[in-house]
Amino acid sequence: MFSSKSAVPFAVAAGLAVANVYYAPPLLGDMAAELGMAHSTVGVVTTATQVGYGLGLVFVAPLGDRLDRRRLVGGLSVSAAFALAGVACAPAVPALLAALAIVGVLAVLAQVLVAYAAVLAEPADRGRIVGVVTSGIVLGILLARTVAGVLADWAGWRSVYLVSAAATLVTGLLLYQVLPRSVPRRIPYPRLITSTFRLFAEVPMLRIRAVLALLIFMALNVLLAPMALPLSAPPLSLSTTEIGLFGLAGAAGALGAARAGRLSEHAQRTTRTGLLVMLASWLPIALLPSSIWLLVLGVIAFDFGLQSVHVANQSLIYRVRPDAQSRLTAAYMLCYSLGSAAGAITSTLVHAAAGWAGVSALGAAVTLIALLFWAATKEKSHDDRNRRPADLLP
Repeated sequence: MFSSKSAVPFAVAAGLAVANVYYAPPLLGDMAAELGMAHSTVGVVTTATQVGYGLGLVFVAPLGDRLDRRRLVGGLSVSAAFALAGVACAPAVPALLAALAIVGVLAVLAQVLVAYAAVLAEPADRGRIVGVVTSGIVLGILLARTVAGVLADWAGWRSVYLVSAAATLVTGLLLYQVLPRSVPRRIPYPRLITSTFRLFAEVPMLRIRAVLALLIFMALNVLLAPMALPLSAPPLSLSTTEIGLFGLAGAAGALGAARAGRLSEHAQRTTRTGLLVMLASWLPIALLPSSIWLLVLGVIAFDFGLQSVHVANQSLIYRVRPDAQSRLTAAYMLCYSLGSAAGAITSTLVHAAAGWAGVSALGAAVTLIALLFWAATKEKSHDDRNRRPADLLP
C-alpha cells in the first residue's frame, strides 16, 4: 500500500529537481565576474532556466501518461545529473546558458513525480500523498537560494551544481530501485501533446483550477519579485545573506501543503480558507518597512494559504481523469508558470511607480480576484469524473 511514508522519497527527489531552477539568482554576481558577463544582461541566466522549464512542461511532463514511469524517472534523474555537471564545467556563457536550459527542461521531473505519486495512491489517500510530495517541492524552492549562497561562499558557484548533480544522481538511482513498473501505453507522441491542450476545453475542473493557479502564483510573485528592494534599502539595510535567510519564513508553506492534503476531501472549504488567509496577509505585509516582524508573519500566512489552495487544486484535478494525470499536471503547471511570470513583471513596474504600498495593493487586488473567481465557479464541473472523451483514452 502506498502511504504518506512511502511518498517521502518522492518528496525528496521532487524537491531536489525543482531546486535546480532556483539556485542561480544568488550566484549571478559570481557568474558574471568569472565569465565576463555585464550585470545588465546577467538576468538571461535565470531566463534560460525558466524557458527550459516551460518547454519541459509542454514536451516532457506529459510522457508520464505514455512511458513506464519508473524508467522515465530514472532517465530524467540521470540526464539531469549530467546537465548539472555541464553547468558546473561550462567554460563560457553560451555553454552555460545551453546547460541551464537543459536543466530547466529536466526539472519537470518534480511534476512527473507528483503525478506518479497520485497514480500510486488510493483515491481516499490521494490528497494526503499529493500534499507530502508538494511539501518537498515547497522546501526545495525555499531552501535552494540559501543552500546556493552557503555553498558558493564556501567553494564557489560551480560547487552548487556539482553537489546538486551528485545528489540528483544518487536520489534518482535509489528511487529507481524501489519504484514499481507501470505499463506503457501506445499513445502517439503528437497526439499526447495536443491532447494536453485539449484538456482545457474538455475538463471544466482543470480550467477553473488552472485559472486559480495563475492568479495565486501571480500574487506570490508580486510579493517576492521586488521584496529584496525595500529589505536592502534603509532603514532595514539587510545583506544579501540576511534576505536569503528571511525567505525561510515561508517554510510554513510546507506545513500548509501537508495539512491541505489531509483536508482534501473538503477541497472547496480548504480553498476558501486559503484564499481568505492570503487576502488577510497583505495587511501586515503592507506595513514594511515599519515592522519586519509583521512582514514575517504576513509571509508565513500568505504561503500557508497559497500552498493550501495549490494542493486542493491538484487533489481535485487528479480525481477527474485518472488516465491523464501527467497531462493534467503539465496543463495546470503551465498556468502556474504564466502567473508567476506575470506577477514578477507587473510587480517590478508597480514598485518603480508606487513603491511597496503599490505592490501590496496590487497583490491584494489579485488575491481578491482569485477569491471572487472561486466563489463564482465553485459549483461548476461537479460531474467531470463521468466525462471521458474517447480521444484522450490510450
